[in-house]
Amino acid sequence: MKILFDTDIGSDIDDALCLAYLLANPSCDLLGVTTVTGEAEKRAMIISALCQNAGKNIPIFPGAETPLLISQKQIQAPQALALDKWPHKKSFPKREAVRFLQETIRNNPHEITLLATGPLTNIAQLFKIDEEIPSLLKGLVLMCGAFNDKAANLGTCDSVEWNALVDPHAADIVYKSAVKSHKSVGLNVTCKVKLKKEVLKKRLSVSHLLTPIADFAEIWFQEEGEATFHDPLAAITIFNQDVCVFENGKVEVELISEELKGMTYFTPGEGQNQVALHVNIDKFFDSYFAVFK
Repeated sequence: MKILFDTDIGSDIDDALCLAYLLANPSCDLLGVTTVTGEAEKRAMIISALCQNAGKNIPIFPGAETPLLISQKQIQAPQALALDKWPHKKSFPKREAVRFLQETIRNNPHEITLLATGPLTNIAQLFKIDEEIPSLLKGLVLMCGAFNDKAANLGTCDSVEWNALVDPHAADIVYKSAVKSHKSVGLNVTCKVKLKKEVLKKRLSVSHLLTPIADFAEIWFQEEGEATFHDPLAAITIFNQDVCVFENGKVEVELISEELKGMTYFTPGEGQNQVALHVNIDKFFDSYFAVFK
């Protein structure tokens, strides 16, 4: 399965857990990784550390550091503080992330699944500069949104998901794009797959591919007592159809209300978007850790 991965690795620990899964999965042909949000180059260094540890030479491109129209809410990559413990590249091509995505997709029409687990700035730019790209994808899989019922007015400030909040205008562009297979896994599902700090540390010891993540996770655990597998869940839905149940419909992104900007509404029925509604927690964790054995 040909995969391109766009990520804001270096903030929440789940992006690193997701990348490790992609690197370990024998069914994944990872064609490249792009980074997004503040300190994009340091995020690329974290990716390089994980790839070198896995013995993989994967193309890595730092991407957009600022949202399309609003100021940046995610300025730093805190986990970069652990980089001195692991060998990694320190220089990368500049301002070429979107071009790399465009050329790779055009060179592999209808073969690539684009997995995006950060704010959607890079993807929105890609779709705007080349409007044919969405139709050339095999699929688009997002960790984005917290899917509320617009008709029932269930939205609150607490239900605005971070990736959509950081660049809501980019999210709006991406959700309006015509992709043949467009799946989203949102907070309403991902928040069900968590491990406490002590449990995760033990699980990270099962494979050398997970060893660097223990160091990056130490920074995450300075403020958090658990890890939520938001991004790995989105990745696993590409390879295992039994982990999540999806429903077709239409996703809309709130742009008018300043208080709720970035909220994602889901209307079931006809539409080009598929949204995860349920997750089999046991199957998820079995599927995730199976690739490291």
